[in-house]
Amino acid sequence: MQFRRVDELPPYVFAEINQRRTEARRAGIDVIDLGFGNPDIPSPPGVVDKLVEAAKQGKNHRYSASRGIPNLRRAVADRYQRAYGVSLDPETEVINTIGAKEGLSHLMWALVQPGDVALVPEPSYPIHIYAPVLAGAEVRRVHLSTDANFFDRLTAAFRTSWPKPRVIVTSFPHNPTTLTVDIDFFERLVEFAHRNDVMLVNDFAYADIGFDGYRPPSLLQVDGAKAVSVELYTLSKSHSMAGWRVGFVVGNAEMVGALQQLKSYLDYGTFQPIQIASIIALNEHDSYIEEVVDEYRARRDTLVDGLHRAGWKNDAPMASMFVWAKIPERFLHMGSLEFALDLLDKASVAVSPGIGFGPSGDTHVRFALVENENRITQAVRNIRHHLNTDGA
Repeated sequence: MQFRRVDELPPYVFAEINQRRTEARRAGIDVIDLGFGNPDIPSPPGVVDKLVEAAKQGKNHRYSASRGIPNLRRAVADRYQRAYGVSLDPETEVINTIGAKEGLSHLMWALVQPGDVALVPEPSYPIHIYAPVLAGAEVRRVHLSTDANFFDRLTAAFRTSWPKPRVIVTSFPHNPTTLTVDIDFFERLVEFAHRNDVMLVNDFAYADIGFDGYRPPSLLQVDGAKAVSVELYTLSKSHSMAGWRVGFVVGNAEMVGALQQLKSYLDYGTFQPIQIASIIALNEHDSYIEEVVDEYRARRDTLVDGLHRAGWKNDAPMASMFVWAKIPERFLHMGSLEFALDLLDKASVAVSPGIGFGPSGDTHVRFALVENENRITQAVRNIRHHLNTDGA
């Protein structure tokens, strides 16, 4: 039996890790899971209380609005004004989505079709590549690394593509590589988009997770950005509300309007009590973001410092909730999937193989900072023991 679109998806690389992890746990092995980027920090208590209160009111059990209730759209507009000095019209430049993945996927349905081209960095969070693919577009991958100027690579790829790309997808702070950019990068990108009539989509999932004085910039802070750009913002990481599925697409009114028109045929939005509670998160819990960032910073330091002492040296990321670690030289021949399975089998630590984010990621594995410091310390201890044995 053949299927449309689904048959275009590659085998899920992470499935083997997940299966082996499950088997190990069933056998009674204590696996420390630093693979799946699933935040473990609880959501803000005041937001949870508001959810319970709203859920007890029968009027909130009905269909909601697919674009989000007005006060929620106003709240995210206010958040952008406070955090980035960006003015957004909540009526025309903000739409609520059922998480960022849903928002990006359906946005691509509105922006591209068969015969169109999208430029996407690689390694990449998989949906950045497969959202345009599922919309029928061709994806040209642009290698993302620290050893060359990504902007130059991006513009070179644009100029050598035919037909000319219709959309450029970015995501900084970046998952999985943790790479960051400054506002100058976005200024050059917006200027390029204006000159070349191309739309920009920036997934700003880690907007608030910056360390050591680094504050991730918003693409929309650039003058003229709203004429060519939208950005995806989410409560999943900053407010540790991943399971709530609350995201937004903000920026260019025409692009937001197109997504709104499409979504009106597809859904009735997030459960209204979740939207109501999310207003409280956006309006009253900026300080909670600081607590979340402090926790991720401490976990980052524990992992990076511990791996360094074990002889596995990696730079501390300036943002995100990940560490993108190059496989130690004597294990490099294994590739990322075999090495990740080796860590799982011999160190009882689950990580994500870099090849799951694209072929150019095969020299790395990704650690997610989703266990507490004590568990991360134990993971490092297990890894150090494994690395110091002659098992390569």
